[in-house]
Amino acid sequence: MGELVREGESVGLCYVPVSVGDQPGRMDIDNRGRGVVTLLLGVAVGALAMLVVARQAASSWGSVTAHLLRRTTQVDVSQPTVVNKIQQLQRLETVVYTMDKVVSGEKENAVLPDFLVGDRLLMIVHGDVVAGVDFGALKSGDVVVLGKRVRLRLPTAQVFATRLDNARTRVYSRQTGLLVPVDPNLETQVRQEGERQLLQAALQEGVLKTANQNARATLTSLLQGLGFERVELE
Repeated sequence: MGELVREGESVGLCYVPVSVGDQPGRMDIDNRGRGVVTLLLGVAVGALAMLVVARQAASSWGSVTAHLLRRTTQVDVSQPTVVNKIQQLQRLETVVYTMDKVVSGEKENAVLPDFLVGDRLLMIVHGDVVAGVDFGALKSGDVVVLGKRVRLRLPTAQVFATRLDNARTRVYSRQTGLLVPVDPNLETQVRQEGERQLLQAALQEGVLKTANQNARATLTSLLQGLGFERVELE
């Protein structure tokens, strides 16, 4: 039953102080948040480390695989093979000499003047002189193979062709006497003279020397491509 307070008695009140500075629930939340962040950072660092290791392993495996699967190319550089390779060049055209020239031809009479019986023709000729080396004539004894060194006797350069360009070769002028018909052979003879002069001019300009030099350069590149470190051409 409840206690009765008599009239005239005083009732005492007791106050208990309560501190609001201590909050255990909030501290627990903060600690749990820090733990989650630390865990996530650890997972990220671990994943990054695994990625680096995996890439290094893949790179190493790729190098090993490439080494295992690598194939080497073997080139036959025996003497017969070298001779055959060079002979396949056949008639190697190494230089073309081009020239324009005015060539004249005429027929005259020892007694009568030209305006009566003469025949004179001027022709502008345009042509080429083609020179090179005929490797098809190379003999087995012309090639000596000594390991990574090869010695070769180069065939003599020669003129392969002298040809006029018909499209650009033309008669510039023609004068025929009053008493004679046009000589149909004169133009042919002038063309032949044009070819002769064209060849002579090319030889004077050193077309054969140039052909030999170009053939040497071509042959040296070919032999070095076969793996020879030293090429000697005679």
